[in-house]
Parts: sequence; structure tokens; C-alpha cells
Amino acid sequence: MPAAGNAEVVELLENIADMLEIKGESVFRVRAYRDAARSVDSLTQPLSVVIEQGDLCEIPGIGESIAAKIKEFVDTGHSQYYEELRESISPGVASLLQVPGIGPKKARLFSEQLGIDSVEALENAARNHLLSKIPRIGAKTEQSILDSIERMHGRSDRIPLGVALPKALSILDSVRNFPQVIEADLAGSIRRMMETIGDIDLIASSPDPSAAVEAFVSLPDAKSVLVKGPTKGTIVTPDHLQIDLRVVLPEEYGSGLQHFTGSKAHNIKIRTIAESKGLKVNEYGTFRISDDARVAGDTEESVYNALGLSWMPPELREDRGEIEAAGKGTLPALIQIADLMGDLHIHTDWSDGANTPEEMVLAGIDRGYEYMVISDHSISMGFIHGLNIERIMEQRKLIDMLNDKYPSIRILHGTEMNIRADGSLDYEDSVLEMFDVVTASIHSGMGMSCEKMTDRIIRAIENPHVDVLGHPTGRTLGKREPYEVDMSAVIKAAARTGTALEINSQPSRLDLRDIDARAAKESGVMLVINSDAHAADQLGIVSYGIATARRGWIESKDVLNALPLSELLDWLNYTGVPVRRAA
Repeated sequence: MPAAGNAEVVELLENIADMLEIKGESVFRVRAYRDAARSVDSLTQPLSVVIEQGDLCEIPGIGESIAAKIKEFVDTGHSQYYEELRESISPGVASLLQVPGIGPKKARLFSEQLGIDSVEALENAARNHLLSKIPRIGAKTEQSILDSIERMHGRSDRIPLGVALPKALSILDSVRNFPQVIEADLAGSIRRMMETIGDIDLIASSPDPSAAVEAFVSLPDAKSVLVKGPTKGTIVTPDHLQIDLRVVLPEEYGSGLQHFTGSKAHNIKIRTIAESKGLKVNEYGTFRISDDARVAGDTEESVYNALGLSWMPPELREDRGEIEAAGKGTLPALIQIADLMGDLHIHTDWSDGANTPEEMVLAGIDRGYEYMVISDHSISMGFIHGLNIERIMEQRKLIDMLNDKYPSIRILHGTEMNIRADGSLDYEDSVLEMFDVVTASIHSGMGMSCEKMTDRIIRAIENPHVDVLGHPTGRTLGKREPYEVDMSAVIKAAARTGTALEINSQPSRLDLRDIDARAAKESGVMLVINSDAHAADQLGIVSYGIATARRGWIESKDVLNALPLSELLDWLNYTGVPVRRAA
């Protein structure tokens, strides 16, 4: 077994980049490690397999030097280069990076100016208003740092879905191959596709549960075994994920799957309905209270049908009206990944992407897309090669050439344009009108008050050239809280201006949240489920955005990039929700 997986390698490369930045190394050297981390994060197969096949240097952004460091770390779990970097930097200074909002530059500044070498020292300095005395670090930034530290102290150990799901599916595949197992599935919050989860829950059926548990705790991925019982096993993987397996008899499988999927609120209401019908529901089956006779339980459908309900997709099971809809037969026909006709937010090596526009187009063709939007960053994002006017024109010529070369797909020219602090945009209207699709996003100045941030966003989307608001709350799961914004006001403005809201599928974002996506739908606002891909093999992460959309009750008719090309173009030519939704 390899000593380190993809997630650990991503963390290693990011840590190396942080250390180099703290040391004041070349920005190009720092960027090389960040680009490599992004490429590894986008891989769809384990690095150990890539290394075994000898293809490591074929990954975009990974040369021989970085490849050697990755191989060493995957093989041994250690990196001599990283250890040497750590020894050259004060451990306390490096520890400041765990505070959300503190990057390498601020960590270095606080160390040099105030001798701060720990999170505790940083907190004390903030409370004593020492940070605000440093040039360009005002009282507002100081309070923001203090707020981040306080949130960090209370931060949960929940795992982002994008980290947990690939591992869970890998273990599930192993369980399904046990000779003792008949069926197996995800359960708990990971089956409901919550944005973050606690432990990973699996459930299986077997005529010999103890043998299935024995096989589970004997998996090579079991670094340690916490529980080994007749029907339950719990292991901890080398990457510190706790995985629980419940094993039930075949006739109990549907009830067990329903029960252990949850949510708690959903199950409480289900039990209440059962009692009103003279039934009881538990993990072993559905029984008549009068004589304890089993009436359902081998499938989930049988459990729900016994209560007069339709089966409900796991993503909906949060007691947010799904049970009532199931009783009335009005459950939504939730969006599926096959419904997507294209992707409206894709980056290339013209800004901070890893692949050329042509390589991204070929990846889109492989996915069967009808259209794609190349949307590299705008000019104020100069540190990642945001496009000036001359480069916009050059890229447009390239896109025209690609459209001639690949007639099976329509490539649209777009931009992810930065929203400035005052709500103005990076380009003048005369430039914006040249783009087919304009996505406006916030990438800086996230510490504003709720009122100012809301006004900033609304001013941006009131520009008639803005089609989509990108990653609307700016959050990064587990690392950066959403900026303060009145999403209700933003949604109303989007409905008024005919602006679509993005569900960004990057696993670290999943932004919009499910509840905001549902509120947008109910206000008549179109959603866009984009990959925000920075590499060709990231296009598939739209599955995470689909999961978020499904949790928000979103149907294909609510999604802009589920429209055929002709209808998408019609939508882009009009303003105002009533006209666009009728298109």
C-alpha cells in the first residue's frame, strides 16, 4: 500500500508553496507547486497507479523535479525537501497559515514586524490592537483575523464531500466484491451528498454478517480497527477517515438502508407517519404494531410504499417538505448529470488553467457536450495572467478557429470577470459586449460588511452585460467562511435583472449552497452548474454540483446549461426572467 494518497500529496505541494512564499522565493517557483497541486487534485485515479504506469510527468504542470518529490512522498509518506524547508522556517510562523485568511505574506509580515510565532501570539496581538499598527493592516483586518481565530477554535472535524466521496466509493467497491455480500451502498450524510460529512457510513446485506465484517476490517485500507462486532465494523484509513460498515440480513436491507441514510429529522417524521397507520419502522423492517408482522423492509421502496409514500431521492431527505411531496406525488424530477448540455465556466492556460483551449474542447467533446464556454480571468487578476484587450482579441481568433475545426461542439467566448470593491467591473461595456457569456465573480476584498458586499454584488449584476454571478458567496469549505452577504436580496436582484446564479462544482466550493439554490429556483432565477475546471480532467467534477443542485430541489428546467444550444443562445440575447424562462 502507498504511504500517501492524492489528498495528502495536494496538501504537501500546497505546504511547500506556502513555505517557499514565506521564505520570499520566486513567484514562479511558488506558482509551479500550486499548479502541480491543482493538477493532482483534479486526477480521477490514484497517484500510485499513475506512478506505476510511468505517466507522472505527463500530468500538466508536473516536471521531473516535482515528480521526484511526489514519488518519494507517495512511496514513503515523507519528503526530505519539505522537511528541510520546515526546518528552515520557524514552526510557529508556519502554524499561522492554519488561520483562515492568513496567507504566507501576512504570516511573514507578522513574524518580521512583531515577532509573532504562534496562533496564540497572533490572537493576543489582535486583542491588544497591535496588528492594526502595522502599515496596510487596519482595524477591520485585525478584527477579521480575530474572528477567524475564534471560528477556528470552534471548527468541526467534518470532511468536505470532495475528499470523502472518492475514498468512500473505493471502499464500497471492495465491499461489493466480498463473496459474503449481496448488496452494499453508501449511507448517512455521504449518501445524502451533504457538502461536508462526519464519518463515512456504509451498509451491506449478507446471510453471514460476521464474515462480511471480518472481511471489511481485514481490508488493506484498514490502518486501525476500532470496532469488530457481529454486524458492525469500524476502521480508520491511512488518510485518517473513519469508515463504519453495518451488515444486515438480505430481508432487512431496504429498512437498514433507509434508516441509516437518515436524516434524523426525516426519520422521525417517517416514524410518526408509521405510528398513525398502526405501523412501526426501524432498521430491521416495517411491522404491524398489532401483531408484529413484517409488512415491508427488503427494499427502500417497500418501506415508503407501506406508508403511502413514493420513494424519495436521498439528497432530499432533510425534512424540508419532501415527505409531504411524496405523499401528494409532487416530488421534483431532479437534475441528473446526463441533463447537462455544456459547461459555461472553464479556464485554460491563457490564465490559470493547466491545458490549452483546444485540449479543453477535446475533453468537452469526449463528454458529449453540445457547447462550452472558455472563460479565462479578467485583467485585474494579473498575477494569474488575466487577459488584457489585446489577448482577448487573440483568444477570440483562436476560438473562431476551434469552432471551424470542431463543428460537433460550439465554443463560446466568455470571461470570468472580477467585481471590484465598488461593484464596477474590470472591462468597459464596449469590451463586455464582445463576449458571448460574462460571468462576474468576487476574488478579493471579502471582508466588507454585509450591506456593502450586497450592494457591491447587486451593482455588478445590474450591468446588462453580466449573465452569471460566479461562486456567489466566496466560501472555501473548511478554510474560508462565506463573505457576509444578503443572499435574499441578491436573489431578488438576479430575478429582476435576469442574471443566472452559479452552482460552482469545485469540491472545495459547492457554492451556491443547496438552500440558496432552492430559494433562487422559487424566485424564478436560472441556475448554472459549472465545473470551474482548471484542467481537462476536472470537467467531471460537475457531479458535485449536480449533487448540490439535487439537494436544492433543482430540475433540468431550472438549469441554464441543461438547455440545448439554440435555447441557450436565445436566453443570452434577452434580459428579464419572464422572457428568458419562456425561451
